[in-house]
Amino acid sequence: MRRSLFGAVAAFAVGVTVLAGCSSSSNKAASANGSTQPASSPSTAAASSTAVSSASSSVGAASSGAAGAVQPLTDKSFKIGLDLPETTTARYETKDRPYFTDALKQYCPNCKLLYGNANSSASTQQQQAESMLAQGANVLVIDPFDGVAAASIVSAAKTDKVPVVAYDRLIHSPDLAYIASFDYTQVGKLQATALTDALKAQGVAPTSGGILMINGADTDNNAHSIHDGAMPVVQASGYKVLASHDTWDPTDAQQWVAGQITRFGHQIIGIYSANDTNAASAIAALKAAGWTNQQIGALDLTGLDASQQGLQNIVAGLQLETTYNAFKLEAQSAAKAAVQLALGQKPDSNGTVSGVPAALNPPQAITVQNIASTVIADGFWKVSDICTSQYAAACQKAGIQ
Repeated sequence: MRRSLFGAVAAFAVGVTVLAGCSSSSNKAASANGSTQPASSPSTAAASSTAVSSASSSVGAASSGAAGAVQPLTDKSFKIGLDLPETTTARYETKDRPYFTDALKQYCPNCKLLYGNANSSASTQQQQAESMLAQGANVLVIDPFDGVAAASIVSAAKTDKVPVVAYDRLIHSPDLAYIASFDYTQVGKLQATALTDALKAQGVAPTSGGILMINGADTDNNAHSIHDGAMPVVQASGYKVLASHDTWDPTDAQQWVAGQITRFGHQIIGIYSANDTNAASAIAALKAAGWTNQQIGALDLTGLDASQQGLQNIVAGLQLETTYNAFKLEAQSAAKAAVQLALGQKPDSNGTVSGVPAALNPPQAITVQNIASTVIADGFWKVSDICTSQYAAACQKAGIQ
């Protein structure tokens, strides 16, 4: 695929708008060496991508796992593409996007952010990434909807000598320049440990039933890592798995749990959920089946993302745990690495994933006991966000004020 031909088509078909800002450098940063895979043809589905200009700001402190200190680039400008995977999970538009935007403003005041959200479509993400390349992106930061399909984005970017940073989720390509993410195997360990320890503390015998496991989507490498972390803990606990399902889709998760309730009834003694959205779907299915709040709370549901809904379910006693990944640190790591790659520099790393240099931040298990000292203390959520009128009494009981 030749960019000169596709660029003319993409600018028209994808409908990208560019807001005021300085023009980017015409020089591309060098991409990582390695074998390439053929780029797939762009889908004809409509895609949207918005360019956001960055304003001046001073550089903040380096995040854990991120590259070393970067001076504000007041004399340079680049175009940095950020493409997120979906809108079903609230974190991407409410946390990751603004955190990345703010970090880029700090590190590169004159840089432009080319933004897109794939809306759960690999072909849309492909179109958006290729549009960014056609606009002259110097670096792409991609959180893939499908980590296998997104390899074609990396291949297309390599043709243009544009490095790609995999954000949060792994892209299955040997040509990645960098990864900014978390230890998702540890996420699974934390979740499964919270569930099985709570069941044991309640005196629930392994012979009294089993647990349901709602894992993440099979297309998401992180979901595999989470599962790989959780399963050894579950297997060692003595609790059997009644059934499992792989999805990030809340409707699918709710329908599946409803079917398992019909199948197993109160043989279900616990529910492992890979994220808060799936946990909320399970709660909805249980309520629809007539389970009381107390019965639901005894299932010790787990989660991920420290979402507003997940934290409120924890305060209400419907969910045991969520897992907190400090998205702000992740976004800062990715933005800093993008600027350094645009400069032709090698970002620092604190680990590797599949041989690719990475900034990996540690997750934290969040229960009602430490909401105040973690997500609220970090400014991730305010007390008023969690303790709305419906949850005010529960928050007061939990000491969250």
